[in-house]
Amino acid sequence: MMQLKTKNLKFITKYYVLGFCLFTTLSSFSQEIIEETVEVEAPKETVIDTVQRVKLDGVAAVIGDFVILDSDIDKQFTQLEAGGISTEDITRCQLFGKLLEDKLYIHHAIQDSIEVNDAEVRSYVDQQLEGFAEQIGSMEKLIAYYKKSSEKELRDEMFELNKNGKMASMMQQTIVEEIEVTPDEVRQFFNKIAEDERPQFGTEMRVAQIVVVPETTQEEIDKVIKRLNEFRADVLDNGASFTTKAVLYTQDPGSKRTGGKFTLNRKRPVMVKEFREVAFSLQEGEVSKPFKTDFGYHIIQLEKIRGQEFDVRHILLIPKVTPTAIKEAKEKLEKVRQSIVDGEITFADAAREASDEEETKFDGGQLRNPETQDYNFELTKMDPELYSQIQNLKDNEVSPVLKDQDRVHPIKFKILTVTARVDEHEANFAQDYLKIKALALQEKQLNAIEKWQEEKIMDTYIKINGELRSCDFNSNWFKIN
Repeated sequence: MMQLKTKNLKFITKYYVLGFCLFTTLSSFSQEIIEETVEVEAPKETVIDTVQRVKLDGVAAVIGDFVILDSDIDKQFTQLEAGGISTEDITRCQLFGKLLEDKLYIHHAIQDSIEVNDAEVRSYVDQQLEGFAEQIGSMEKLIAYYKKSSEKELRDEMFELNKNGKMASMMQQTIVEEIEVTPDEVRQFFNKIAEDERPQFGTEMRVAQIVVVPETTQEEIDKVIKRLNEFRADVLDNGASFTTKAVLYTQDPGSKRTGGKFTLNRKRPVMVKEFREVAFSLQEGEVSKPFKTDFGYHIIQLEKIRGQEFDVRHILLIPKVTPTAIKEAKEKLEKVRQSIVDGEITFADAAREASDEEETKFDGGQLRNPETQDYNFELTKMDPELYSQIQNLKDNEVSPVLKDQDRVHPIKFKILTVTARVDEHEANFAQDYLKIKALALQEKQLNAIEKWQEEKIMDTYIKINGELRSCDFNSNWFKIN
């Protein structure tokens, strides 16, 4: 694969390039100002030179108003290994360099008044911990796994971790958000690659599907609406706790533990349109009437309005799907499949006619790659479940009817076909333009980040201690002219 420049680390991993996933910024970010004896005068914009500096054991580095402890580097290794990532080929200096980068971003994010919404971070942490606890078995097991003394300690550390990761990500995004590449820049990028160094692209497929969703009955819908109205009346007429009812009855697993709580922002929509419209129409303390989204039926209580932010709680109920409806949906798709196999209709026309999946039906059922936004899926990067479903299909062969589910539909049925296949090949400008454009954009963004780092390193107080001074960094952390 093509070699692209990076700054501190001499390797690029999926969680290090151009963005910080909220949970993969792996250090526990300490925000106190460290008093330390130094030999280099701190710049005037820092507050380091306003305090008495006393040498503290375990301080690996000070960068701006932040400290990196030796233990932070150890935690990086622990977190990587806990996530199933091999650390065999990752050195201590490389992880330390990544920590220096993180702190540089966060320090200047604060200087540039980049603000993180604490309520959004807490909501994310709530959902994150809920998911982790479900995977591991219980919250108690999760607390033990991370060697914390209490849920509060784990939640507080996760909050700081996510908040700082989000801040670093926002800072990095401001550096690259306006960068674009023109077709001419893409061509220049491709032409400067030596022919014997051009990247190899793996086998790719185009996949289409037809989805049929069992329909619920009006009777089941009426049951759900009636129950939500009962919840609403109990809260409004009897003073019952909306939060308790959400914990007990909501069918939204992401917010069940927190009593259905979400924070919405008018400028940063995070929920579906119907949900936002109802929430923004309420007064504080008001409870909405039942309303429908693709996920089911909801009621919302607006707790507080804080400028552009709305603290809400919701209860979601999903109408049951009867065995009869499930049987009818499967039989319908079986008939559609047979018509395609018998040559009575093409797969694409059948998708437009019969599929219940709005996102794909008008493209003849073609799936769109969420990473590249085109229709091609590289075999080695394909979702494992999708790969298992199409790996043995010949071109234009139709799969059997498969049972499936997603966040919106607890049960649905689908058939799949491979509409095109491209074998592994060397990069071709015309055929692989979108992939080459993505590589060209990535290089331009990395160059912008590199330039930003060079400038900010010179403007920021940095002190590296002990044996870590022997690390060979690509970035000029020692400020050598």
